[in-house]
Amino acid sequence: MPNILKINHHNKDRIKVDFPYNREMAAILRQIPDARWSRTHRAWHIPYNQQAFNQLKALFPDITIVGQEQQLTEHTENLSTPAPETKPTGIKPEPTLLPSTTGVVIEKLGNKILIRMPKNDIDVRFILGFQFVRWDKQGRFWTVPDYKDNFQQIQTYFGSRISQIIEHQPVIQPNQSPQLAGTPAGEVLIYRHNATRLRLIFGYHSALVKVIKSLPFCKWDAKNKWWTLPYSDRIVSQIREAAAQHNLPVRYQENTDIVERVPRPSASSIANYRPCPESYLLKMKELRYSQQTLKNYVSLFEEFINYYPTDDIDQIDDRKIIAFCQYLVIDRKVSASHQNQAINAIKFYYEKVLGGKRKLYTLQRPPKERQLPTVLSSDEITRIFAQVKNLKHRAVLMLIYSSGLRISEAINLQIKDIDSSRMQIRIEQSKGKKDRYTLLSQKMLILLREYYRQYKPIHYLFEGQDSPTYSTKSIQLVLKRACEQAGIKKHVTVHTLRHSFATHLLENGTDLRYIQLLLGHESSKTTEIYTHLTTKGFDQIKSPLDNLDI
Repeated sequence: MPNILKINHHNKDRIKVDFPYNREMAAILRQIPDARWSRTHRAWHIPYNQQAFNQLKALFPDITIVGQEQQLTEHTENLSTPAPETKPTGIKPEPTLLPSTTGVVIEKLGNKILIRMPKNDIDVRFILGFQFVRWDKQGRFWTVPDYKDNFQQIQTYFGSRISQIIEHQPVIQPNQSPQLAGTPAGEVLIYRHNATRLRLIFGYHSALVKVIKSLPFCKWDAKNKWWTLPYSDRIVSQIREAAAQHNLPVRYQENTDIVERVPRPSASSIANYRPCPESYLLKMKELRYSQQTLKNYVSLFEEFINYYPTDDIDQIDDRKIIAFCQYLVIDRKVSASHQNQAINAIKFYYEKVLGGKRKLYTLQRPPKERQLPTVLSSDEITRIFAQVKNLKHRAVLMLIYSSGLRISEAINLQIKDIDSSRMQIRIEQSKGKKDRYTLLSQKMLILLREYYRQYKPIHYLFEGQDSPTYSTKSIQLVLKRACEQAGIKKHVTVHTLRHSFATHLLENGTDLRYIQLLLGHESSKTTEIYTHLTTKGFDQIKSPLDNLDI
């Protein structure tokens, strides 16, 4: 029988349901709305409210509450089923939902469906099955997004119990400002820049902005001065209709390079989503795979087993494995490296976990795509570092560049790894479980000493606020912001600093063998890619065009 206790997951109170892996118990637990699997806690968890708690007790009468049973029970008794309060904003007219004690009142308002109904656990469970549902505590009604076939589902479910349906047409206020900046004559440009998103460009128009804000998942791009929102024929039609009401000309364009692809289905969109078997995780840990490899393989294998949701995992044959790989290439249009990783993740289960014989599938593995990495010039590196004022941010970015570190190596550096007497940095158990030494710059040592005096780290060189190590996401955001401020138009990642380190060493005359050792490459062929990036000697080469008398 499962043990339960209160946890905080992603800043929300949840009830953790802990039990040894059991497929039947997991299937029963999925009957509770919003029941999810947490890779962090290695357990299932459900909403921290009275309804979910009662359902859990009904499904598992012999549950054991870990900790203070009375405290957990008292807390759940005071919890309410409705979600946090939200009010529909920016849409007129105001909701006119009438009080209802027996019937169900449904109101369509903008892109929302408002529902008032008598309290009923079965009906509440149905409503909570929709994505992004909200409870309005003040108005005492539910709000469901009006997209896909939500309205039809709601009508079909309640049927004869519906006492009234109210539909509104959005009231768009006339623009108060006669000046329309941007496109000529107040033109509205709808640009489909990829398969899933639109860009909307027009001079400011308050009424049109109000309509856009009522659409799902819209976002204002302050840097480029345009709106982005999901692509659908319905959304395009809504924008055209709103623009026509104010006599604004509309121009629609599509990026001719759009590649239509089937997106990976999310866990929430798959009924009875199957998590990765526990035996898969244990085997990877037994073989000491890195945390990143474990994360990638689990994600890829879960996509595979949920592609065949009704098949026994152990009985999926080679024919279906090949069909799945063809789906990745033809429908998902994944990269060659993604496809190779997916094949490896599948082979790992059937060969390592189940102990089967090594197989060669008849599907041709794609060749590895050869792409040259982006490299920054010395001037661009200087401009980027000049924009980073925070001492900690400056130290971590400069250390990555000055020593050619991977981002994972930088955040896992310990104070003891800095050897100032030999001017070296020791990298322990990095990619491939290998140790190595790399350079410690004189300027970097001065900066690190200043950083140490101010921040006083204890164990790891770069510590996070709420974790022992610094966040990789924070480093990525700092570099992205610095590149924008420095006016760098190239596609720059933190790994670009490592590529730039190697290329600049090569241009300064460092032997390729030494660069290989500093970077920790197992094969010299990996390091040889930097010979294709260096510009050294280009100034001595004369283009044949310069010899023509033209």
